[in-house]
Amino acid sequence: MNTPFSPRPGLSRRRLLAFAAAAALPLPARAQAPAAWPERPVRIVIPVAPGGSLDILGRTFARAIAPALSQPVVAENHAGAGSNLAFEMVARARPDGHTLLVGSDPLTINPSLYRRVGYDPVRDFAPIIELVRAPQVLVVNPAHPATDVASFLRLARQANGATTMGSQGNGSIGHLAGAVLTQRSGVTFTHVPYRGGGPAVLDVVGGHLDALLVTLPAAIEHIRGGRLKALAMTSLARNPALPDVPTVAEQGLEGFEVVTWQGILAPAGTPGAVIQRLNGLLLAALRTPEVAESLTRQGFELRGSTPEAFAQLIQTESARWPGIVRLAGATLD
Repeated sequence: MNTPFSPRPGLSRRRLLAFAAAAALPLPARAQAPAAWPERPVRIVIPVAPGGSLDILGRTFARAIAPALSQPVVAENHAGAGSNLAFEMVARARPDGHTLLVGSDPLTINPSLYRRVGYDPVRDFAPIIELVRAPQVLVVNPAHPATDVASFLRLARQANGATTMGSQGNGSIGHLAGAVLTQRSGVTFTHVPYRGGGPAVLDVVGGHLDALLVTLPAAIEHIRGGRLKALAMTSLARNPALPDVPTVAEQGLEGFEVVTWQGILAPAGTPGAVIQRLNGLLLAALRTPEVAESLTRQGFELRGSTPEAFAQLIQTESARWPGIVRLAGATLD
């Protein structure tokens, strides 16, 4: 039973006020401090097979932030189901800052491509930072007779759908770019999905695949080395890393643009202090000359963002892709 408080006999009003003031003081900082983070290794989940641009990005930043965290940062590849396996795994992970995701456009595209996915791109993730953007690049084997988009489309039209066009996987941005190319040109291809950009690139180099639309960093060294022939970029402007390669828009398909964004996210509910610290560490790593020069050379456009700006991008992209998917006629079971 609660009873009104009354001072003990003989306790002066001055002493009573002093006692009340002392009771109102905050507890010592040691008692209020949150649990240490990270308490164990941090894992960065990469939703594609080794070798693609997401794999490059994830491993670059895992190495860059590990020293500041005083814990190992482990990059793990979890490919499958158009990246949905990794997305769902991270969405369901404990939101304690020890599981992160290298996210990209499929996170917002897949809900329009699949009848059901086990995550919501806006509700189930805590965006940390958008790191980079990059175009897709249309590449063929150097022995392929095409020299530009027009000659490539002419030869593909003559092949009557038999020309094989690879992508990073069903529902990937490369797949979607190919569907948009078909919609805009009227030329059909035989789509060949891979589990990531790396294996697809190797099959074009080996002559086992006619053409490929892939995120530029996954193919750029093969292009520079003469093992791939680049016909076009899917950005509106040429990429500074390969300024001699024209865009699709320059070559007759005005306004053609399909670019990828890539960044780091955590499960929804991850503490704000952890999100802010990771944002600062990742932004600092992005700005170091070593990382910045390496990513720029690979064909990435450096971004960097606040968590709030990245969250807005994901909301915008989630609203944008359904119309493009319908326009392209790209659907998956």
